[in-house]
Parts: sequence; C-alpha cells; structure tokens
Amino acid sequence: MIKRRSAEFVGTFWLVLGGCGSAVLAANFGGDGNPLGIGFVGVALAFGLTVLTGAYALGHISAAHFDPAVGLGLWAGGRFSGRELLPYVVAQVLGAIFAGGLLGGVFYGGLGDEPRN
Repeated sequence: MIKRRSAEFVGTFWLVLGGCGSAVLAANFGGDGNPLGIGFVGVALAFGLTVLTGAYALGHISAAHFDPAVGLGLWAGGRFSGRELLPYVVAQVLGAIFAGGLLGGVFYGGLGDEPRN
C-alpha cells in the first residue's frame, strides 16, 4: 500500500511540475514575455506527455490516477475501493503541494523575493 501511495505522490508531483511548470515558466501568450514561449499547444503537450510518462512509469504500481477527481470518479462508478480513496487523495495533494513549492522557488528565486521576469 505504501508503494501505491508513493507512486501517486511522485506521479502527481511530476504532473504538476511538468504541466503547471510549463504554463508558468515557458508559455508565451502574447505581449512582452518570452518570445520563444511554447504557447497553448506546448502547454497542452506538456500536460499530456507528463501524464503519459507517469502512466508508463508508475501505472503498474498505482493505476496512475494522479488527480483526486479521477479517484473520486472511479469510486463513484464502483471501480475503486472507498477505503483506498482517502490515502490516494492525501498522497496526490501532498505531491501537488511539493511540486508547487518547487515551482514557486524556481519562479521567485527564493522565499520572499519578487517574481523574475
């Protein structure tokens, strides 16, 4: 059971780091930002590829939910045990928090600093 929760933590961390990180750090939606940004298509591909790589790397361990809504939907459909739902959600939320903290550190360059532009 610990392996499954750890896999969900790592998978959600990877999803938030790759997907949200590309949106925050590499996307350019016009204006004076990064002229070589990846745009909407690049952000969509980043999310898709992080889910794909996470599913291939960790799917055999935890079924690769990586999102509390997926687990909730599977539970509502009777395909996932309610007893396992809360530990999965906790692991996923913690993985997202850690990835968000890392992205915040990269974006701000340290705690309490102004964002880099």
